[in-house]
Amino acid sequence: MEGHLDIAPGVRLDLSEVEFHAVRARGPGGQHVNKAATAVQLRFDIPRSSLPEPVKQRLLALRDHRITKDGVLVIKAQTHRSQHQNREEALQRLADLVRGVLSEPPRRVWTRPGRRAHRRRLEEKAHRAAVKRLRRRVLPE
Repeated sequence: MEGHLDIAPGVRLDLSEVEFHAVRARGPGGQHVNKAATAVQLRFDIPRSSLPEPVKQRLLALRDHRITKDGVLVIKAQTHRSQHQNREEALQRLADLVRGVLSEPPRRVWTRPGRRAHRRRLEEKAHRAAVKRLRRRVLPE
């Protein structure tokens, strides 16, 4: 496979790193779905790719069921009736996934709750305790 996939300015993915397999689509469709392999399965080996190392690490850190334990991303596209359209959709999904991890997520700035929020939390706790206290069984004196 020749060519490249433009993901973002300065980030290109060589299509020789992407592997495509034609498979039969699932679901309704009559005779056509039973005899035509129009669904496309895209396989992309993240550790062996030419992506920058930080992007690879963020991709591998994703909790995504499409990434195998070996670091191979498997995308199955089967919404269209033509193999070519499904191939384009699979490439688009790959590009979207990589675009999502291009920039590093912002660091969490730890802050303390304000005085009012603290007081409101304690008041709500006291209110809930009072409600539960009133629900108790009344013992005779």
